[in-house]
Amino acid sequence: MENSLAGKLLVANPLMGDPNFARSVVLIVEDNEEGSMGLILNRASEEPVDLYLPMWSDTVALPDVIFVGGPVMTDVAIGVGAGPTIRQDEWSPVVGDVSLIDVAFGPDHWGGMNTARIFAGYSGWVPGQLLAELSVQSWIICDAEPGDAFDGEPDSLWNRVLARQPGRISLYARFPHDLSTN
Repeated sequence: MENSLAGKLLVANPLMGDPNFARSVVLIVEDNEEGSMGLILNRASEEPVDLYLPMWSDTVALPDVIFVGGPVMTDVAIGVGAGPTIRQDEWSPVVGDVSLIDVAFGPDHWGGMNTARIFAGYSGWVPGQLLAELSVQSWIICDAEPGDAFDGEPDSLWNRVLARQPGRISLYARFPHDLSTN
C-alpha cells in the first residue's frame, strides 16, 4: 500500500471522546486494503507476564506486565520483539528492528531477542474506518522510534511523543486532562 501507516504512531487527540483510546499511543503494525491493526503502547495492566507466559519473563521490557493492546480480542496474546538474530522467514518488521512475533514460541525460537513486549488484544479498523477518524482529526500521525514499543514509562509516553513533535503539535503535550483546571 503506497500510503501505509504501518510503522507509524497514532497519538490520540487530547479531545478524543472514545475511552478505549483516550490519551493513547498506538503503534500501527499492519495497514493495507483489508484494514489496519495497531497496539496501544501506553496501557500497562497489572498482570505480570510470568503468570501467563513464563518463558518470556526474562526477555520482556520493564514494566514486565501484559499491556492492553486494544479493545479487540483481549483474550489473544500478541507480541513485538527486537533482537540481534531473528528468524527472517517469520519476521514481520514494523519499525527499525521491531517486529510482530508469535508469543506461543519462546525467545529461543526467534534466535534470541534483546527485548519484547506482550499485549492482550489489539486495536483494529476495517477498511476506510481509520481514514474517517483521521479526517476528523481524532489522531495525530507521528513517526515511531524503535524504543517506543518497549518504553519503560508508559504513563508519560503520550506526553513525550507529542513533546518531540515539531511546531504546534508539541503544545498538545501540556494539554490538561480536565479543561476546567486550565
